[in-house]
Amino acid sequence: MRMSFSANLLLDLEQMLQYQFMQHAFEAGTLVAIVAGIVGYFVVLRRSSFAAHALSHIGFAGAAGAVLFGISPVIGLLAFTSVGGIGMTVLGPRASHRDVQIGTVLAFMLGLGVLFISLYTGYATEAYSILFGEILGISATDVLVTAAAALAILIAVAFVYRPLLFASLDEDVAEAKGLHMHVLGIVFMLLVALATSIAVQVVGVLLIFSLMVTPAATAQRLAKRPWKALVLSLLIALIATWLGLTIAFYEPYPVSFFITTVVFVLYLLVRFIQPKINPIRARQTALQTGDTGSSEIAP
Repeated sequence: MRMSFSANLLLDLEQMLQYQFMQHAFEAGTLVAIVAGIVGYFVVLRRSSFAAHALSHIGFAGAAGAVLFGISPVIGLLAFTSVGGIGMTVLGPRASHRDVQIGTVLAFMLGLGVLFISLYTGYATEAYSILFGEILGISATDVLVTAAAALAILIAVAFVYRPLLFASLDEDVAEAKGLHMHVLGIVFMLLVALATSIAVQVVGVLLIFSLMVTPAATAQRLAKRPWKALVLSLLIALIATWLGLTIAFYEPYPVSFFITTVVFVLYLLVRFIQPKINPIRARQTALQTGDTGSSEIAP
């Protein structure tokens, strides 16, 4: 007798999760996806995608410096992204008009990264692994560190949620209402720096957009209310991470490739199919309510 699809699926999951490295990958991937989905929503809302992209590259320079001085690459990554994020905010107070300042800080930090790599005489395997992520190789200790960082980020986001959302929607009005935009900007960039630092182990610095930007960009096209878009962004990041890990278990290709492919395909579907569906829905609603959108004048 043939097993049902659900039975096969449960069997596959049981087989996959019997390996400890897959358990750790799913645990860390879930934590990172939650953080990336939530923080990424504000990144997109504040038009700070370039800043997130720059911080990921700055993080690699920090990892290279850490390897040079014989310490953990993650420490260097976090230090550089934090300093870089603060520098961007100090030089450019307005989130939506910060491109020049971001580019300036990025260029300087990348210059330091080149210097660190040229000074290092060994083979910086750990630093280079940060480029593409190494989620299948993380340990139980890494999972605990990720959980602690994720919890700190979520608590901080919950604390600044209302003022951050207000400032993200309209900086001018928020400033006129007395919000400390400079302090809020620094706090937000530190959150992005920390989120970037824990997300690189899943997708790497070169593909950080796949979890920090694309799910949020997709969610914003599907939902107008902030809380709905926030939840959708989180769910999309989770689904992409879980699917990527599952496919990578059976295929000999990087996890980051599958994660980026899933979120990119979802974005394309929403980007090109949704505009065609909305007019049809609007027309159906108009017919049901008797409002065709035009008025007829009786002769």
